[in-house]
Amino acid sequence: MVLTTGKFQNENCCSNRLPIDHLLKYNEWVVFFFFNQKWRLIITTVKNINAKPSKIRVLVAKPGLDGHDRGAKVVAQALRDAGMEVIYTGIRQTPEMIAEAALQEDVNVVGLSILSGAHLTLLPKIMARLRENELDDVLVVVGGIIPANDIIILQQLGVSAVFGPGTSTQEIVKFIQEHVNIRP
Repeated sequence: MVLTTGKFQNENCCSNRLPIDHLLKYNEWVVFFFFNQKWRLIITTVKNINAKPSKIRVLVAKPGLDGHDRGAKVVAQALRDAGMEVIYTGIRQTPEMIAEAALQEDVNVVGLSILSGAHLTLLPKIMARLRENELDDVLVVVGGIIPANDIIILQQLGVSAVFGPGTSTQEIVKFIQEHVNIRP
């Protein structure tokens, strides 16, 4: 059996041997295989790791034992209002739960709200779990009451931004939009 694949974006297939461009949509893959003396064709949609999503997907989570989630909900609503898809996991999430949700939901951004003071305990674990799940390309932002000295440590861990009390939701939206590239 011979197997060949090709990615087509509204181009003629196989140099006019089989014109199927009118059947294809963006990001569809065509697989040709030779089986029992005949060429067979499969058109399938797959995730293209180089393609950017059409909408920014954000996971909003409250790690640890912190039960105050009003700020996280306000930010989640602002992100939705800005056209992003938001997955809110709720309170009392473990690092493992957050990393698994980020993987399963295929998010572009993980937004963490921490008011308990446990950021230096929880964030290294969360960042390690994200790396274990090969989510190094996911933007991680944190909101909460975090001392200035700790912000430097969090940035060294890979956190892209820390938003403190009084940060406007529009500032958070703008930061995410500027740092996640999406296809229109």
